[in-house]
Amino acid sequence: MLEKRASDLVVTMPAHRPIHIALNFNDKYWALAYAVMRSICLSTMERKKVVFHLVHTPLSPEHGAVLDQIPAEFGVTLCHYNPEENAEFLATTARLPTNARFPAIVYGRLLLDRLLPPEVERVIYLDCDIMVRRPIEALYDIDLEGKALAAVADAFHDGIKLGRDIRTNQSPFDSAEPYFNSGVLLIDRRALGRADIAARIPELEKDGILAKLYFDQDLLNYIFRGQWLELDWRFNLINPRRSHETLGAHILHFTGTSQPWHLINHAAFSRTYRHVMTNAIFYRFWRERMQDRIRKLLRLRAKT
Repeated sequence: MLEKRASDLVVTMPAHRPIHIALNFNDKYWALAYAVMRSICLSTMERKKVVFHLVHTPLSPEHGAVLDQIPAEFGVTLCHYNPEENAEFLATTARLPTNARFPAIVYGRLLLDRLLPPEVERVIYLDCDIMVRRPIEALYDIDLEGKALAAVADAFHDGIKLGRDIRTNQSPFDSAEPYFNSGVLLIDRRALGRADIAARIPELEKDGILAKLYFDQDLLNYIFRGQWLELDWRFNLINPRRSHETLGAHILHFTGTSQPWHLINHAAFSRTYRHVMTNAIFYRFWRERMQDRIRKLLRLRAKT
């Protein structure tokens, strides 16, 4: 079992071929990150080859301690990175749009080539609203065929890239061009570095294109248009419901309003998800969210 921190200059990898997986999140999503990692470990026989690269802003000691239980349980490697200690991350995200739903940390995937150690040649990036159901190495070992990355086409591409009423004159995307969901990515580290996304931001801002892009997913699609390999939909089933449980999806992506970490929901495999997160963490996370909502309501009431 190997555990490294962002302050470590060198990450010592296992002697056998590692399977690199990156997540980026903040303290609000600690339990979801825990569930993603456990779902991966429970779905593969090669768990000791798995190296998790956790790109996150500071976590509470209690939350961090839960995540650090993963190596002891499964024998994986866990590496933590604080992007706020990276000057390039701070400079880049300062020019990008953010809001409560999309904080700066969502752009961590854009700079994985700068944040991860140089020996990481390819990496799977996963959003935290995900549950893995099949061996993750089936994705990791896919031939990229010279492309920069691989992803699943987004089923809701037209509304995302073209906006309300699908106005083509308000978007830098053509209505017919392929568009991927960025929640599951297989990334060629060198190709990501060659794209030099950080250097492209000022240019896109100057040309007025950045203002037309919808956060990180649009930005990735714009920069890597024509440079991505389309994956089978099973590697990223978006907004899965109970009726989808028999389809044999490899990765479930809970993008809709019905999500398995809610007590009442219609998401696929919601009961399984609760046990993957574990009952103790599931209900602890639920209580934290309820307490947070109560505090927000009290603050609103105090203002009125």
